[in-house]
Amino acid sequence: MVIPEGRKGRGVTMKTIRRIHRLTASFLSVALLLVAVSGILLGWKKNSNGYIHPDSYEGTTDDLSKWLPVDSLKTIAILTLRESGNEGLSEELERIDIRPDKGMVKFVFAHHYHGIQLDGATGRVLHRENRRSDLVEDIHDMSIVDKLLGIEGEVFKLVYTTFTGLSLLIFTITGIWLRYRSRNGNRKR
Repeated sequence: MVIPEGRKGRGVTMKTIRRIHRLTASFLSVALLLVAVSGILLGWKKNSNGYIHPDSYEGTTDDLSKWLPVDSLKTIAILTLRESGNEGLSEELERIDIRPDKGMVKFVFAHHYHGIQLDGATGRVLHRENRRSDLVEDIHDMSIVDKLLGIEGEVFKLVYTTFTGLSLLIFTITGIWLRYRSRNGNRKR
């Protein structure tokens, strides 16, 4: 039996589309599993009773004129980090969150997932926190690989998110194509 040229070409195209669809599905099954699980955790972070995202604790006063200078509070936070028993942790800060309404200052460290909350007026340690939500965010967008390998500029994150997004787009388009073509092919026969 001789297959007409039009059908033969469609068969090769469909075979190629199926192959592309399967290849992107293999990658996406892993990537989307990571995105889904980390996304669920991020959605629940503020409703985790402080386990995923640390709760903010209250200081003694919201009157900024009664607060210690920020450099003094920073010194207390770094000493607290040193005394926490985690030898060798970087003392470099990622950010300082000043929460006047809570009377609290939060020091978040740059190269690990620790934070210290201090009373702005007394310098008393309100909470030592493990910032699990920051770890989950880094897993969610894969910037954790950049951090682990010491890659500047989040190169892996950009490649990963671009590749994942394009794969999802290709997977969707090929899926629609396969569905549409298989429906049309069944009607003509």
